[in-house]
Amino acid sequence: MIRVNVKGIAYDMSGNPIILLTDQEEERVLPIWVGLLEAHSIAVALGQVPPPRPLTHDLFKNACEAMGARISQVVITDLKDSTFYAEVHLALPEHGLVLDARPSDAVALALRAAAPVYVTDKLTEHMLFIKDLFDEETRAELEKIFELTKEYKKSLH
Repeated sequence: MIRVNVKGIAYDMSGNPIILLTDQEEERVLPIWVGLLEAHSIAVALGQVPPPRPLTHDLFKNACEAMGARISQVVITDLKDSTFYAEVHLALPEHGLVLDARPSDAVALALRAAAPVYVTDKLTEHMLFIKDLFDEETRAELEKIFELTKEYKKSLH
């Protein structure tokens, strides 16, 4: 397994949201198409701006914590028939529990719980090299945007 970062949400040419998971070196990316509501929940968690009322993912995290469980990690496990699969790993006082989940829900929970996200080794073959996706000028522009985003997030604290 490799640990990945949730780089953000992008949109394809049809306006469909995509979670961008990058490796630690930010050389490869695994795009996962998700629904609009799930993308919104992930974007809220990435923005670190709490909603006025808990969203569904906040409710689940809060319920886990109230019962003494903690979200220890999320694993994107498989790809079958163009559908990704994931697991949410819960740490309980006396044992662990693994829940089947959609990757979008798993990532939304991981972000809220500050839990690491992993991709299985067999899924790394589906990761794309970022350098192959954009020309050099576009990559330079993206790096500027990523740096501005980092600076903006620092200013929120």
